[in-house]
Amino acid sequence: MGESDESRLGAAGPVGSADGVPREPAEPPAAGEDEPAGDGKQDRPAKKKGSGLLEILMYSLGGVVVALLVHTFLLQSFYIPSESMQNTLLVDDYVVVNKLAYKLGPVERGDIVVFKGWDGEDTIKRVIGVGGDHVKCCDAKRRITVNGTPLDEEGKYLYPGAKPSSVEFDVKVPQGRLWLMGDHRNDSADSRYNIEDGHLGTISEDDVIGRAFLRYWPLNRISFLSRPGTFSAVR
Repeated sequence: MGESDESRLGAAGPVGSADGVPREPAEPPAAGEDEPAGDGKQDRPAKKKGSGLLEILMYSLGGVVVALLVHTFLLQSFYIPSESMQNTLLVDDYVVVNKLAYKLGPVERGDIVVFKGWDGEDTIKRVIGVGGDHVKCCDAKRRITVNGTPLDEEGKYLYPGAKPSSVEFDVKVPQGRLWLMGDHRNDSADSRYNIEDGHLGTISEDDVIGRAFLRYWPLNRISFLSRPGTFSAVR
């Protein structure tokens, strides 16, 4: 902000002389005559109006660059277009995905991940099995098992009333790949329905964009997306 007129021009008052006797100010110059050159602040050139605009533009550009870097390398927002992850994620929910999550550590069972799906589109599912796992449906109690350990999914994240799977499968997940399923098993086109794709329905870890860790919209559903404890028993 520029200085006020008063501070820029100085306060009015008697003009001192060398002998210390106050004297009356000189008569102001007639119209058209040049005013005498002053000193101090009144001699400073006025700040150019364009410089403030330039600063605003530079700050705005910096903000855009930072936002692009965050979007490209760190965080990204996705909305949920289908019912395949109900009730964990509803249609039109928005989630934040950590794109660095698997640069720092491995994909883990139970994670909700966004990945390039079987049709090449961004897709969101839950990781049920990782490379080397033996995933199977189903045991005598109609539960999915991973390496022989049954998953206790009902009442945790599985859609109420849905069975763990109406489709039977028995797959050894290749190294570097993932077996993924939606939480709404009756309405999810996941690994079970792509088992004849040449990769046993699995997705490459390289196709994973990141881990969904926060549901931030709508506001009344804000919540962190944690890893269910049911997977902790799997070895």
